[in-house]
Amino acid sequence: MKSLNESLQGIMRGKNINTNIAELMKKVMADSDVQSFLSANRDQITKEMVRSGQSKLYEFYHEKQLRQRGEATVAPGYSPQLVLNSGQIDVTYVPTKQLVEQERQRHIKRLVQSINMPKFIQHASLDDFYIDEQHATATRTAALKAAVDFTESYQPGHFQPGLYLYGNFGVGKTYLLGAIANELAKTKGVATTMMHFPSFAVEMRNSIKSNSTSEKLAAVKKAPILMLDDIGADAMSKWVRDDVLGIILEYRMQEELPTFFSSNFSMDELAANHLAVDTQGDREPLKAQRIMERIKFLSREMPMTGQNLRNKG
Repeated sequence: MKSLNESLQGIMRGKNINTNIAELMKKVMADSDVQSFLSANRDQITKEMVRSGQSKLYEFYHEKQLRQRGEATVAPGYSPQLVLNSGQIDVTYVPTKQLVEQERQRHIKRLVQSINMPKFIQHASLDDFYIDEQHATATRTAALKAAVDFTESYQPGHFQPGLYLYGNFGVGKTYLLGAIANELAKTKGVATTMMHFPSFAVEMRNSIKSNSTSEKLAAVKKAPILMLDDIGADAMSKWVRDDVLGIILEYRMQEELPTFFSSNFSMDELAANHLAVDTQGDREPLKAQRIMERIKFLSREMPMTGQNLRNKG
């Protein structure tokens, strides 16, 4: 608190407190918060404590005046509060409501970890999910309802299947996933990992050189809530399908961890046209079926149709 003491000494010198102390302390003692403090603690506070605590009373009064005028204070973001400390009048500083809210918002943002995801998901909200009489479809309305139902009923430690959102480009699948993640962070304090799966697959291949594959895989598969965006956008190698996606889904199924997906393809299309055929053109329907069993356990299929909102004017 060196800066506080130095500041207070400068204030007192500027006010010529040695000659004006009586007038200054009259204002301090007339302050409603000072009076309330002295009244609330009248059984413990003596005249001697008030005399020896004049500098602290003045510190409280001065900092309070600065905050009310919107000027810089000794402890920005904190408001002064009078207390009794070891039989003496003292001043402590407590976070303002504004600072508490700022910290809460920062904490919420930290709960949503995005990997190669578009910036707009940071501000995605269920309240702003685009539905109006002209452009709403039954599927978009149903998807929004399913999202709201999940966020309202989800309880950490209790398994609840996520959603498998599928539909054409630009119908709001990624936005809705971001809105769910932000709502869970805000209302339930739940951490979510969102990632663009094709980009993650590339990172996993690159991690082989740095021998960090296991570490990256473990961080993703253990996320309390996991969202795999744009699954099926690129053809998968056998390694990505079996040793990356397969391991992630197997772990999450065994641990019953909610998982969300977005795709341009239905579950049947994903299985037949993407999971069953690898980058070499080899068909392995049984392995695709094994992956799909896990996806179906972890999520519930939800189509989304409508116009491409990216082109909405």
